[in-house]
Amino acid sequence: MRKWLPLAAISLGTFMLLLDVTIVTVALPDMAADFDTTLADLEWVVDIYALSLAALLLGVGSSADRIGRKKVYLGGLVVFTTASLVCAIAPNAGVLIAARAVQGLGAAGMFGTTIALLGMHYSGRDRGVAFAVWGAVNAIAAAAGPVVGGLLTEYLDWRWIFFVNLPVCLAAVAMTLRVVREEKSPGGQRADILGILTFTVAAGSLTFALIHAHSDGWGSALTLTMFAVAVVSLALFVAAELRHEHPILDLSLFRRPSFTGIMVSGLILQGAAFAYLLFESLWMQTVLGYGPVRAGLYILPMSGAAFLASMLAGKFGPLPPRTSMSAGLALIAVGSALQATLDAGSSANTLVFGLTVSGLGVGLATPSLGAAALASVPPKRGGMAGGAVNTFRQLGFALGIAVFGVIFQSRIESVLSEKGDLSGVHDTAVALTSGQAQSIISGSPAGESAEVEHLVREAFASGLNLMLWVAAALAALAAVISFAMVRLPVSGAQHREPKGAPTQEARADATA
Repeated sequence: MRKWLPLAAISLGTFMLLLDVTIVTVALPDMAADFDTTLADLEWVVDIYALSLAALLLGVGSSADRIGRKKVYLGGLVVFTTASLVCAIAPNAGVLIAARAVQGLGAAGMFGTTIALLGMHYSGRDRGVAFAVWGAVNAIAAAAGPVVGGLLTEYLDWRWIFFVNLPVCLAAVAMTLRVVREEKSPGGQRADILGILTFTVAAGSLTFALIHAHSDGWGSALTLTMFAVAVVSLALFVAAELRHEHPILDLSLFRRPSFTGIMVSGLILQGAAFAYLLFESLWMQTVLGYGPVRAGLYILPMSGAAFLASMLAGKFGPLPPRTSMSAGLALIAVGSALQATLDAGSSANTLVFGLTVSGLGVGLATPSLGAAALASVPPKRGGMAGGAVNTFRQLGFALGIAVFGVIFQSRIESVLSEKGDLSGVHDTAVALTSGQAQSIISGSPAGESAEVEHLVREAFASGLNLMLWVAAALAALAAVISFAMVRLPVSGAQHREPKGAPTQEARADATA
């Protein structure tokens, strides 16, 4: 059993950092009431963590190859734990949002190294088991966040969402110090500072622009400016990577169809499977009137199905990454489509079967992403590969929230315009997507509340349906891409070059 202790240490940290991506979704109304602010302002509590995590992952993962993977993982744990304490005692929304950004920095240190750490500790069949467990932890953490958040918020206080991180993270630090070994690439590598900075700015400004467009429109000066910053920063990033001797992301890897397919699959999986949960939770709490626990429990079947699929995949032997990834994404597409049948009279029961099917897909696809990313590069690039696939996953989640938010609000506004007789349709749509549904219903003219409530329910249902159909289409596209492009060994073992053979980098360069 001792050989599985590194897996336990790595999984503990992974569980907490991914739990914190979605754990706050059901607590936002309570936070808004506590700080006397709007729910729209507090959406940054979710977005800034996902944005910070996604923007910094690539640089952290690649730097860990040079600095030391254990050292970076431990540093991330310490930063994450400290920021969690600040979140728990935050006196106002500004401090909470700033602490969540720092928490995302710590999470990047942890998440950017987990795949490489697992790859160094396990090989052969043990690696398949390790990634199956790690994949199950990924799926459970992301899907169980609303349940855990609901329980803590309803029966204790929303601040316990962050207090609960402290003992778990301290245990992870103690275990990591004792059982995880260190590994890094040979010294002498020059850090790719320009690459880290330009990618961080590009990812952050793109996500910010999409989120800002959700509230202020596509034509606002700040939205357009941030899109321009994203384009310029991305161009500078590509130029920097092509020139640097040791880039944070070797762009020649994208000449390999398998690597490209894995990255695209990771990007779409996280957005298509999880980004809509924020809006479903908003619907359940602010329109249907469910409490945080009840809203969270409706998402629990997704978590259970993901765990079951991951463990069965590990128990009955590794499937080819092409098969497990494409089948998992196809199930996510089907699950999203099954949920997209809401109407004004629907309850959350309508979502359960679709969430379960999506959970099966998540549990099948997620473990394969990590193992496939390692298998697609030489061992010394393990940190880069792990950081890259997790970067694309978290970018998918952050961008998914932003894009789905725009789709959701636009559809609500369209329904209000077509079927309603409300003044200030845009402002009403913004208020609805900010959690003010009950205020709008109760503030309607006498004798019209029932009609307004029906319109609100219809608008929300239509917005969710469109968003879920988009998620289904994206997941189906990713399933086709992964099936067509990913070609890796069934075992998922990292490819090791025989002595005297040209390296994978050399072969990639030769094909350029």
